[in-house]
Amino acid sequence: MTPLTEEIASLQLGSPQHFRNLTLFPLERATPPPAAPEYLLADEAMQLGLAKITEVEGGSVPELRFENRGDRPVLLLDGEELVGAKQNRVLNLTILVAAHKTIIIPVSCVEAGRWHMNSTEFHAASHMMYSKARAERVTQVSASMRASGSRRADQSAVWDSIAKKAMRMQAASPTQAMSAVFEHHAISVEEYVRAFACGERQCGVVFAIEGAFGVDLFDHPRTLRTLFPKLVRSYALDAMEVQGTGAANIEAGNASEFLHTLAQAPAVSEPALGMGKDVRLTGKTVAGAALWAGGSYIHLCGFTAVAGAGDDSLQTRLSRPTRRRVRREP
Repeated sequence: MTPLTEEIASLQLGSPQHFRNLTLFPLERATPPPAAPEYLLADEAMQLGLAKITEVEGGSVPELRFENRGDRPVLLLDGEELVGAKQNRVLNLTILVAAHKTIIIPVSCVEAGRWHMNSTEFHAASHMMYSKARAERVTQVSASMRASGSRRADQSAVWDSIAKKAMRMQAASPTQAMSAVFEHHAISVEEYVRAFACGERQCGVVFAIEGAFGVDLFDHPRTLRTLFPKLVRSYALDAMEVQGTGAANIEAGNASEFLHTLAQAPAVSEPALGMGKDVRLTGKTVAGAALWAGGSYIHLCGFTAVAGAGDDSLQTRLSRPTRRRVRREP
């Protein structure tokens, strides 16, 4: 497995894009990617009838059943929301499910006030979990893996985060659904989506909101292009809560420092639930996770750590400019 420090050092950091309180830095690889990834995304596979996600027999809040009926692996993404069945859930980590394989996947509930069947199968939402909650949950899952070997989040903390988010953004719903917050602010959220562009060779993106960072990096540009609007919506919902216009003050050195710190964070790897290895990153100021399969990092996500989310987490701002490790495009 390639050290994460080498993976990060091989990336090129592009010029920033700004919109209101959100900054985006493109990430590219110097080596051209293969023609197409070998896997399908979960949303694509479900639309083609090649995969389905259902409740486990009898129903279980932290678990769902995923069936891959196709001839290609299917990629399930950390933080992706699944809508339907007895209550909406989000995926606790990134999983690559082999062809013709059925597995039980770990999830968290994001709709506390419902436990009745809306549909027999789930479908993927048009957004990810908002970025601050993803940061909290990745730390919780890592702590769960250390403590018990399970891949569970703190469900009470997830519900509490959503309830507070809905209250702050005046988007309460009868079932306390996270999706209702996105729906309530859809017009504003879509302004962010239209403001940012994803390059043809771009394989990742660093987001910044007032010095707090997040990154999603994929093995192939096509994966990022497909998921790019969902990722922007995730960060937009948090950026909308920030006062002022500090986006333009974020520099490339700030993003480089964040990536360097993430790459240097203590890492533990173990066999993944599906294909490959599950890598967990836990530092004092950052938290993240990665999936290694088929000789590459299929997905890496990382965040500025959030206070109270896990044993070693700490809300911090990485603001010292640097030029090391990640090359910036001229």
